Amino acid sequence: MSEKSIIIIGAGIAGLSTGCYGQMNGYHTQIFEMHTTPGGLCTTWKRKGYKIDGCIHWLVGSSPGNSFYRLWEEVGAVQGRTIIDHEEFVRIEGKEGKVFIVYTDLNRLEQHMKELAPEDKDVIEEFINAIHRCTHFDMPIEKAPELYSPIDMLKMMFTMVPSLRFMRKWGKVSIPDFAQCFKNPFLRGAFPLTMNLPGFPMMSLCMTLAYLHQKAAGYPLGGSLEFARGIERRYLGLGGEIHYKSPVVKILVENDRAVGVRLADGSEHHSDIVISAADGYTTIFDMLEGKYINKKIQGYYDKLPIFTPLIYMSLGVARSFDELPSSVAGIYFPLDEPVTIAGQEWKRLPVHIYNFDPSLAPEGKTLLTLLIDSNYEYWKKLSEDPERYKAEKEQIADLVVAQLDRRFPGLAAQVEMRDVATPMTFERYTGNWQGTYEGWQMTTKTLTMRMSKTLPGLANFYMAGQWVQPGGGLPTGVMTGRHVAQIICKKDKKKFVTSTP
Repeated sequence: MSEKSIIIIGAGIAGLSTGCYGQMNGYHTQIFEMHTTPGGLCTTWKRKGYKIDGCIHWLVGSSPGNSFYRLWEEVGAVQGRTIIDHEEFVRIEGKEGKVFIVYTDLNRLEQHMKELAPEDKDVIEEFINAIHRCTHFDMPIEKAPELYSPIDMLKMMFTMVPSLRFMRKWGKVSIPDFAQCFKNPFLRGAFPLTMNLPGFPMMSLCMTLAYLHQKAAGYPLGGSLEFARGIERRYLGLGGEIHYKSPVVKILVENDRAVGVRLADGSEHHSDIVISAADGYTTIFDMLEGKYINKKIQGYYDKLPIFTPLIYMSLGVARSFDELPSSVAGIYFPLDEPVTIAGQEWKRLPVHIYNFDPSLAPEGKTLLTLLIDSNYEYWKKLSEDPERYKAEKEQIADLVVAQLDRRFPGLAAQVEMRDVATPMTFERYTGNWQGTYEGWQMTTKTLTMRMSKTLPGLANFYMAGQWVQPGGGLPTGVMTGRHVAQIICKKDKKKFVTSTP
């Protein structure tokens, strides 16, 4: 029997990973990608001698012992890569000179918080103990949930029973809600900025800090595109094919079975199975014309919150920042007066300083990035007038540089490169719905939500990536790609196998 063929839409981390596992299991796969490079949102681009990193801040599974590490090994992402484990997660500065530093070492974090707010000793200990508790968790990611047998379910329940009450408690409390437990006014105001996302559950923050404490969520030196290139090399080495500059506009369907794709140039390519690792909205409502949905899926796109689109501003600065420790998410610093950026008021700004990755800037110089929440519709309307769109970006760059110059005196004169990406940039290069960068947002309501990787009434079709798993991120990409391959193998009565290069 000849091997089955699979077409995968999108060469992001999910698409590349899906392709790797398909090739490992004897399928003939080919990926069609709209852009010229692999990685999708996991990318890096060059400007005036600097490399702007557009993705990885921390990689869950960066060290052996974490369940995700095995997956990254299988797809060739971590072999030979230098991992940097940061000293700090984020530091939040106050106007009165106080600083809340979220250290990645839990003993140091606890001591610092108690020095900052001795009146909150009990709440701080409860928080630190919750993180320590999370260091004993390891996500059950080896097997697709869709394939769990009753025995698998019993085993999982048995191992999780001791922690269910704990998980329920911390999964239902958002970070802003927990912050209200602090008596100290500075800590109460600063704590929500540890993960500045509305509704983000404390459980997810505790898990993140547990990974960082265990040195299992480091930064791969060289940036995001190099990371994606590693998976691309693995995929091509397994015999896979990638077609760049090949945007898919339609998924071909015959008798309610996916049979291939049509590209923007009109060419058609057929296969036994089609997997979309592309944008969810585009896949369901454009490529499939909204024909294969139900109320639940429609409800996702009508009601579920997505990660707020970003202005992604980058600066190349002719100075080093040796005085600052390496940090996962950088610094939130207060402004002397509120400023308006793209129609929204800001009283403080975040800046991420890449003083730990010399590959992103010339010697003695540093890349800085600022991730500023913004409004998709604002930029959509503005983009209809290219001159106004460009002028707005320049105005924002001027304003942000002026604010950074107050925090780091002399910086304005040292800026050599400025780059402003907007939600429209994200949409143009990745096709992501409303220019979001990570799909469905993780909230107290979506934390345990499970989404189907198939669509109702459509055979031989699957989805992988951040639109079938709230929370997004790179681990979602590799995990859902692996799971889809497992589901296909099970359907074809094949034993799912993996290998590690």
